[in-house]
Amino acid sequence: MGVYDINPDEYNTKLAEALKKIAEFEVPAWAIFVKTGTGKARPPADKDFWFNRAASILRQVYIRKIIGVNKLKTRYGNNKKRGSSPPEFRKGAGKIIRVILQQAEKAGLLEKVKMPKAGRKLTVKGKKLLDEIK
Repeated sequence: MGVYDINPDEYNTKLAEALKKIAEFEVPAWAIFVKTGTGKARPPADKDFWFNRAASILRQVYIRKIIGVNKLKTRYGNNKKRGSSPPEFRKGAGKIIRVILQQAEKAGLLEKVKMPKAGRKLTVKGKKLLDEIK
């Protein structure tokens, strides 16, 4: 059983539980006050939001091999409600994504790459962690 065999919701929940045990993944003090993007009205209400987002980001890196912050901002964006005007797409908040990627790098799960394209990819340790989730 691997990343592709399990329902993404179940997989992310299990991976989030595993990430809580890693010391490098800690929720910053400011995280409870910030929205996840300009399209949102309020900050997330879920107390485990940070770990769920980190699990989701790591799963995206696993699936796409190499991915950058801008692509992840687009992935986690949403439509902004604008009253009587039609909704418009807005990208997600980059600070949350950058900090999670930096925490994953500190934990040894991700590494920066320049070639063939710039972004981050999983290390052997990170791939092993994601493959062990069942």
